[in-house]
Amino acid sequence: MNAPAIVLSPAAMAAGVLQAVTPASSPGQESHGSMWLGVALLISVLSLAVAACFAFWVLKADTGTAAMRVISDAIREGAEGFLNRQYRTIAVLSLVLAALIFIGYHASPVNQPLAVKTVISFLFGAFCSGLAGYTGMYVSIRTNIRTASAARTSLNRALQIALRGGAVTGLVVVALSLLGVGGLFYLYHGLQNPLQVPYQVVGFGFGASFVALFAQLGGGIYTKGADVGADLVGKVEAGIPEDDPRNAAVIADLVGDNVGDCAGRGADLFESTAAENVGAMILGITLFPIFGIKGILFPLVARAFGLIASMLGVLVVRTREDQDPMQALNRGYYLTTVLAIVGFWIAVKELLMNNMWFFAAGVVGILTAFAFVYITQYYTEDRFRPVRSIALASQTGAATNIISGLAVGLETPALPVVVIGGAILLAYWFGVQGIHQVAAVTGAHVSDYGAGIYGTAIATMGMLSTAAYILAMDTFGPITDNAGGVIEMSGQPDEVRAKTDRLDAVGNTTKALTKGYAIGSAALAAFLLFSAYMDEVSSLVNKGNVAGGGAFVFDRVNLASVPVFVGAMLGGMLVFLFSSLAIKAVGKAAQSVIGEVRRQFKADPGIMAGTSKPDYRQCVDIVTRASLRAMVAPGLLAVGLPIAVGLVFRYFRGYSLTAGPGPNLVGAEAVAALLMVGTITGILVATFMNNGGGAWDNAKKYIETGMYGGKRSEAHKAAVVGDTVGDPFKDTAGPSLHVLIKLLSTITLVMAPLFLLR
Repeated sequence: MNAPAIVLSPAAMAAGVLQAVTPASSPGQESHGSMWLGVALLISVLSLAVAACFAFWVLKADTGTAAMRVISDAIREGAEGFLNRQYRTIAVLSLVLAALIFIGYHASPVNQPLAVKTVISFLFGAFCSGLAGYTGMYVSIRTNIRTASAARTSLNRALQIALRGGAVTGLVVVALSLLGVGGLFYLYHGLQNPLQVPYQVVGFGFGASFVALFAQLGGGIYTKGADVGADLVGKVEAGIPEDDPRNAAVIADLVGDNVGDCAGRGADLFESTAAENVGAMILGITLFPIFGIKGILFPLVARAFGLIASMLGVLVVRTREDQDPMQALNRGYYLTTVLAIVGFWIAVKELLMNNMWFFAAGVVGILTAFAFVYITQYYTEDRFRPVRSIALASQTGAATNIISGLAVGLETPALPVVVIGGAILLAYWFGVQGIHQVAAVTGAHVSDYGAGIYGTAIATMGMLSTAAYILAMDTFGPITDNAGGVIEMSGQPDEVRAKTDRLDAVGNTTKALTKGYAIGSAALAAFLLFSAYMDEVSSLVNKGNVAGGGAFVFDRVNLASVPVFVGAMLGGMLVFLFSSLAIKAVGKAAQSVIGEVRRQFKADPGIMAGTSKPDYRQCVDIVTRASLRAMVAPGLLAVGLPIAVGLVFRYFRGYSLTAGPGPNLVGAEAVAALLMVGTITGILVATFMNNGGGAWDNAKKYIETGMYGGKRSEAHKAAVVGDTVGDPFKDTAGPSLHVLIKLLSTITLVMAPLFLLR
């Protein structure tokens, strides 16, 4: 005989209906939850230990000649000096925002214990994000010299040193994210009260997003301000090669690779994993009647198994001296993917009642990651039409290069949107089918919408299951780029430079792939986090914190409402204004660098003659000061606008079509519209900037192989100009938009209580 059907919406559960059906956590459920949470935390600690082993193995490698160490030490000092100053600034901003959150919560319909827990979660998330970024960069700036030294004797050893140095970043980022969310869940007594604690942990994701925004933005402004300045003066005006020691900006350029692509991207993916862990746990509450606490803990366990897969994937990477290093990295990625699928199946079997529909949703996410990797390769590698069309257009000058590059960039969002749309629809359908299968056995039932959204959450977990390996490949890029610079500036033989050039070419590809992967994961998670925000508003209303409580469901946003329409426009505007400020900052920093390099060339003719050395430290200091000043305005805009919209529009009750008896949701609706339209616009613009900038960059490199006249030809000069236009697109504004997309979600989750009136 079947058990009586249990029909619950997320809002009904938030109202306390669920507790009337089943306890928040029975002794048996608490025991199972304790075991699986322990598994996730244990694997996190194990991953940190493996990261420490990788770091020890890398750091005991040979550090090359004295001339090589001089260059490497300058890069290290510049990177550490910038990051120390940047993190001091971010720490002050974080403390100020934490105080404002605490004050705002006390002025809202939320009790004091929740305010304290949210602030603690926020500060802990900010600390872990900063620690993850700093740890990764600490190792990467010491790996470059060891990679360069290894390249003098073995391509394979150089490859392994660079990848394992990058794996330190990947493992630390994902493990700290998992440890932070899981640890807070345990400390806040989530095993005893699993339906409420996920809402108390949202501050962790917001703290991670807040630090990531400034880390990525400041690092991106630094790296591209130095890079653009060095390229325009060195390659175009002086006609000297890249990484030429006569260029005063070359050390600042190499420093920028670390603070932008290592620390910045590490913070980016840290907040991705943190925010999506929390969002998926909140949506897991929807299926509590069926899976209990296991449905809430599933994201953590699935992520933990992905860590094991990534560790093993890194260990198998090796290459022959005559082999393309990219093939070796791909083999590691394929193994990681296969093991992640196996781990995902185990997690589904043990925590989701062996429901193969949910497993299929996870596979959808993993295949989506593959699709984004290949789409990014198509638009950014010189084997394919887009890059070659830009190189061809360079023959007639910089103007046609830029026109062609813009056209390619504007084309690039089409395929990703189709893939993401298909993935969301398919994962949603798999989620609904999975619940129907369970209902047929147990008699319990959850709304199709809740089941479908959980399916999209599982797909997001699938896509991020290989995040540690992907981030290892990303950090591999700046490590090999720096290694090539060390070899060039220390005057090593051409055959050594040829090896580092091969690794650098692969590194450029992996950096582009990671940007595609990051925006893909953000896009797939967008609906997940949007739904989590809607559920939290329902929860706040139904707890009685807002007038008009009851079994209320906030499941729609009326675009015909004036405040909602205005909020949506403001969300789209935010993306463009934020991008403008970021790109403008790069331009100003580059102008300062160009002026300084020109001054040094003019003041000391011995620099070009090679008889005296330029003042590298001055350029490093100029870019540091410029980037730290410039990162504040766009960062505060991104944080302040959603809060301002929610606080202002909550008083616009009479403007809404939903005005009348019940809770006043005008502020929450306006913020929801800002969140959704800002997310959609951000995904499209970030894809345009990432892939368009990457295509410009590789069109230049394609010409440098000898096509259309090769280096120093007119086509090459035009391509260099195009590349400098694309640089702030792909390395500053584009990656910063990844963070902005998820920051909008986490800030609305944390600030939702402020958008409602008593």
